[in-house]
Formats: sequence, structure tokens, C-alpha cells
Amino acid sequence: MNSIAIAILLITFIVLLILKCPITFSMVISTSFAMLYMEIPVMTMVQQMCKQLNSFTLLAIPFFILMGEIMGAGGISGRLLKFAKVCVGRFTGGLAHVNVLASMLFGGISGSAIADVSSLGVIEIPMMTDAGYEKDFSTAVTVTSSCQGLIIPPSHNMVLYAMVAGGVSVGKLFCAGYIPGILLGISLMICCYIISKKRNYQKCEKVPFKEALSVTKDTLLAMLAMVIVIAGVSAGLFTATESAAIACLYCTFIGMFVYKKLKLRDIPVILGNTIRTLAMIYGLIAAAGAFGWMMTYLNIPTLATELLLHVSDNKYIVLLLINVILLVLGCFMDLTPLVLIMTPILLPVVKSFGMDPVQFGVMMMLNLGIGLCTPPVGTALFTGCAISGQKIETVSKAMLPLYIPMIIVLLMVTYIPALTMLLPNLLMN
Repeated sequence: MNSIAIAILLITFIVLLILKCPITFSMVISTSFAMLYMEIPVMTMVQQMCKQLNSFTLLAIPFFILMGEIMGAGGISGRLLKFAKVCVGRFTGGLAHVNVLASMLFGGISGSAIADVSSLGVIEIPMMTDAGYEKDFSTAVTVTSSCQGLIIPPSHNMVLYAMVAGGVSVGKLFCAGYIPGILLGISLMICCYIISKKRNYQKCEKVPFKEALSVTKDTLLAMLAMVIVIAGVSAGLFTATESAAIACLYCTFIGMFVYKKLKLRDIPVILGNTIRTLAMIYGLIAAAGAFGWMMTYLNIPTLATELLLHVSDNKYIVLLLINVILLVLGCFMDLTPLVLIMTPILLPVVKSFGMDPVQFGVMMMLNLGIGLCTPPVGTALFTGCAISGQKIETVSKAMLPLYIPMIIVLLMVTYIPALTMLLPNLLMN
């Protein structure tokens, strides 16, 4: 252990973050300083960055992002809203339930919270406001419900976690996300129902049977993309990368020739958005590879494990402490860098208590998903506020009751292994 090198690595990283240096550069610079102090050739950092990107698993990420972009431009948002209205619109606070269910369905296709807020928010927030819902509440529901996209497969963040965690089965992670994701959606709906009762929000008009049948038929074609990915991976027909590529082709066909919303002129924009997102993610992955290697070289994960176990040897207290750490960090850092940085540190700790890496992956996704909804660095919150024109302070206040079901589900995922492990054990063994 070299205390000075550890201090150089971590203090430099934290100071650069405080100075608002991009996190990719913060990791590279702090790693370089630590290596120079340790007299390790800086070329080692370059080798570790390249090694981190040399992974077949990472090929799935561009396809999942591309699929989300294609579905966003292919007319899926409006159809999902209509289908959600058919399913839950007739209950008290109907449009709030529609919002949550639509996010659940869209998240199961795009796998992105930000794509969810961007695509559905422009329709949902004005729709709820016109029906008499307060705009801050409408925005709060849109933002919090987007977290479902991180744990309901396919989620490119789960693919990223699988790679960082050392080859955890992507198929098992996908299966593990369903029950917690659906439970989160139901919990948010219950909370919305209670709020709607107090504020006297009305239910939607009942959709005629013929129209409901037509909407369902129309929407099922889009949701088949999710079935292609999950069924294919779970049944072992193809890998996550292959399933994502097939789903991209399917979504393009549906958007162009069935829904006829996707045009050839949209393709350059879609590819441009995908490349921009990928450049950011792959840059982070490469930098985190070098940063993580340096942490391992300095035995930081082992020290962190010993520190947490020194606080308490009680499994429940340590897991609660890990959740608190992730929740606090999620308020100040984005999801992707936290997955890359914290997984190598915390995974050995939870493994020492017998927690399966698959369960920890879902726990981490949900935890950091809550961070996307919290100020001061909640990107989903920022996106929702930008769409609605509301102040962050106003929306954050409206979100306070909605944090309660999210925290409850997080604790259930943490302490009840069956919620995450039941489906993987049934389908993947």
C-alpha cells in the first residue's frame, strides 16, 4: 500500500470534479499523476484504456442505443401512450398511471431514462397539464417513472455493469430486472393514486372496445422488439449483441414500413445522436479502465472492503451503508461513471456477504437511477424541467412523495434476493 499515491489519485480526482473538469479527463489526469509518482510508465495507462475497450460485450451498447433512437423517431411514443391509456386510464389519476405504464413499456424498448423523458415527456407533460394536473406533479411523475428503463431490459447500462463486474451473464441481469422494474412501476402508481385522490384528479374516459383492440394490436408490433432481445438471450439463441442488432433491423422495418414515421432523412440524425452518445460512453469506459487498474494496483478495493467491514460485520448494516453511499454519490455524479468506478470497489464487499453479482447489479442500477432524479446533477430531472419549463426546485419538491416508493423498492431489492434471482434461476439454469 502506498498512502501518498492513493492520496494523489483520489484527491486529484475529487478536486478536478469540484472544478467541473469533465469526468473522463479527471480520471485520466489523476491516474497519470499517480503513475508518475509511482514511476510506472504512462504507456501502461494507454494499454489499460485499450484493453478495457477490447471487449465483445461492449458491442451490444451501440446497438441498444441505436435501437432506442430508432424507436424514438419511429412513432413508438404516441402508440405506447395510447396503449397505456387503454390499460390504466380508467383509474383515479388515470393520466398519472398512463405516464408510469408508458415509461415502463418505453424503458423496456429503449433502456434509457433520458430517452424516456425526452420522447414521452413532450407528450405526457402537456397532456396531463391540459387535463388539470399541476405541471410540477406532471413533470415529477415523468422523471421518476423513467428510472424503470434502467432495470427493465434491455438496458445498455446493465451490459456495461456485466463487463465491469468481470463477465456477469447479461441474460441473467436482463431476467433479474423484470420483477423489480414492474414492482417499481406498481409502487409509483399506488403513490400517484393516493396523491390523485387527495387532489381530486379525474380518471380518463373509457376507451371503446374496438378502439382498444386496435391500439393493442398496433402497439404489440413495437413491443415485439423487447421480446426479440429477452427471449433470444434467455433461450440462448443468440448473444446480447446479436439480439440488439436483430432488434435494430426489426425496429427500422417497423418504423419505416408499418408505422411509416421513420424516413430516410431521419437516419443521419439518428446515427449522429448514437455516435455522440457512444463517444461519451466509450471515452468514459476507456478512462475508467486505467483508473480502475490503478485503484487495483494500489489495493483500494481491498482497503474499502476492510473499512466497510470495520464499521460493522452485520450484513444488513453494511448493505444499508452501501446504499447510502451510492445514493449520495448519485446526487453529484452521473450513472455511467459511477458504475465504472464503484463496481470494482463495492462488488468484493457484497460478495463477502454472499450476495450474487446479479442481485447487486440490479440494486446498483436502481440506486443510481434514483440519482438521475435528484439535484444537483440529475440528468433526467434536468431534461424533464427543460421540457416543462419548470424550476428544478419546484419539481424536486413535487417529487418528494415519489421518492418513498422508490426507496422502499430499493430496500426490498437489497434484502430480498428472490425478487431479483427468481427469474434468472428459473430461466437461465
